Amino acid sequence: MSYNIAIDGPAGAGKSTIAKKIAAKMNFIYVDTGAMYRAMALHMIRSQVDPSDADKISETCQSADITIRYEDGEQVVYLNGENVNGLIRTEAVGNMASVSSVNPDVRKKLVELQQKLAGTADVVMDGRDIGTCVLPNANVKVYLTASTAVRARRRYDELTVKGENCDLKQIEADIEERDHRDMTRELSPLRQAEDAVLLDSSDMTIDEVVDAVIQMCGRKE
Repeated sequence: MSYNIAIDGPAGAGKSTIAKKIAAKMNFIYVDTGAMYRAMALHMIRSQVDPSDADKISETCQSADITIRYEDGEQVVYLNGENVNGLIRTEAVGNMASVSSVNPDVRKKLVELQQKLAGTADVVMDGRDIGTCVLPNANVKVYLTASTAVRARRRYDELTVKGENCDLKQIEADIEERDHRDMTRELSPLRQAEDAVLLDSSDMTIDEVVDAVIQMCGRKE
């Protein structure tokens, strides 16, 4: 029987960082949903689908089998049995992913694939609607958040380290706008699942958050 951990929360809460560390410590698979959407986009490109043809995108997504495995400590994304790690980070794939990912049929297909993966392996999955829609029966559900100011500062520091010029106030405004958009969208809005544990990381280190979630797993076993 597989064990599933679902981590939801707003932008900048540290979900992916936390999820990856938990997966590494517990020897689980971290399900990179973004990589799965990129693999789907590659499938569209190979099938010569016109990005503006929504009906063709809906039809073509049905023939994609996408999964994630760990081999020699590395996450490997498979598209119809082929390792596509070296092919899904191109600009062309990214552009197609931004178009195809909003198609409801693509989303439905990928949720099915994510649920299939979670049914056969121990996984940690993060996003906006994992505990509410993708893995409603997850063993542990966490709603990870932090104050808008803290999330903006984290993003600012991250960009500054990369040498990018940015404005803290603008980043905070962007985060507030994104929160509103995520929480009010028609399809699978961001919200805390009724049985999720609220975890505010504003005054916590990454390791403290990781330890807190792992402790939750221990209590559930």
